[in-house]
Amino acid sequence: MSQAPIPVWRGALDWTHQEGKVELSAKTDTGESCKEVLPIDNKVEGIEAMLKTLVEGPTQVLEGLGEIVSVGHRVVHGGRDYQDSVRIDKDVKEAIRKLIPLAPSHNPANLQGIEAMEKVLGDVPQVAVFDTAFHACMPDEASTYPGPYEWVEKGIRRYGFHGISHQYVTQRAAAMLDQDVTTLKLITCHLGNGCSLAAVKHGYSVDTTMGFTPLDGLMMGSRSGSVDPGILIHLMRQEGYTADQLDKLLNKESGLKGMSGVSNDMRVVVEAAGENNHQAQLAVNLFIHRLRREMGAMLASLGGLDAIVFTAGIGENSPLVWQKACEPFEFLGLKLRDDELSRASEDQDIAAPSSQVRVLVIHTQEEWAIAKACMNVLQPVG
Repeated sequence: MSQAPIPVWRGALDWTHQEGKVELSAKTDTGESCKEVLPIDNKVEGIEAMLKTLVEGPTQVLEGLGEIVSVGHRVVHGGRDYQDSVRIDKDVKEAIRKLIPLAPSHNPANLQGIEAMEKVLGDVPQVAVFDTAFHACMPDEASTYPGPYEWVEKGIRRYGFHGISHQYVTQRAAAMLDQDVTTLKLITCHLGNGCSLAAVKHGYSVDTTMGFTPLDGLMMGSRSGSVDPGILIHLMRQEGYTADQLDKLLNKESGLKGMSGVSNDMRVVVEAAGENNHQAQLAVNLFIHRLRREMGAMLASLGGLDAIVFTAGIGENSPLVWQKACEPFEFLGLKLRDDELSRASEDQDIAAPSSQVRVLVIHTQEEWAIAKACMNVLQPVG
């Protein structure tokens, strides 16, 4: 797979900064852009305003909205029923709605986006691309929790997330290595505000760090990752925490943000650590320790290793993380380049020529993967 093409247009809506207002931005591949702050708090009206930038003003790239032939949506949780991308109908929407308790920060917004597009674009086909789908083939021993068997029957299992990204970088890695994906054993590291690893064997996910929800696994921007469940029982019994308070604590007030007391942004935390902020330094060290430990677990699930792939915000841009994460695996013959490593606009191999394990930094292109999924669903080959 060659590097994904540059989008001809990209738009974004941000309601997080000003109450009752949305920050609208759009840009084209020719460099044209627009930015506005609009007095809109309704999601449908916001999407209508964003789509207008497609057909008028400096960022116009279409003659009319009628040129849109499909809309793809990243849907975080597909549960057990959806193991591939699918055209959206009322049953799919209902399934996404029922799965809201498993992804309360994501599935509601995904559903809002789908319903808003229906109101704006009418019957234009829409496709759901599920973040859990790539991990659906994990073996039972990797996807099952060791609780009572009733959990299995209730669908309480390890689903895994970031699947669109893990799948894209897997295919891109095979192209960069000029090898068939079915011959490779990869550890793919999606490290952003949300973080997860996948053990990808012969093109399939056989293990991953996230579980029943996106809270499991690695330390993240504001999520704790895996913690001893006994801590939660202790907080409920001794300090009277409610389920909602625990949810907020683990998802919004932990990870880099909670440990450093500074930010959920690794760049800011690293800068603070460099200024002798003890909490920030501990946060960085803890992030690296947990990352290394889980990489070791993925290695055990693979039984060998051809390449490590770093992607997403931290993974694409932090030489510090590349170096620290790879150090323990030098016994495998892994060696990074001797020259100073730095972020680059192009995908790159940062391993030394003599390294027995390649180390790739790949810019994840989830939008391109979703676009391709739309084409596959609506225009299947054969």
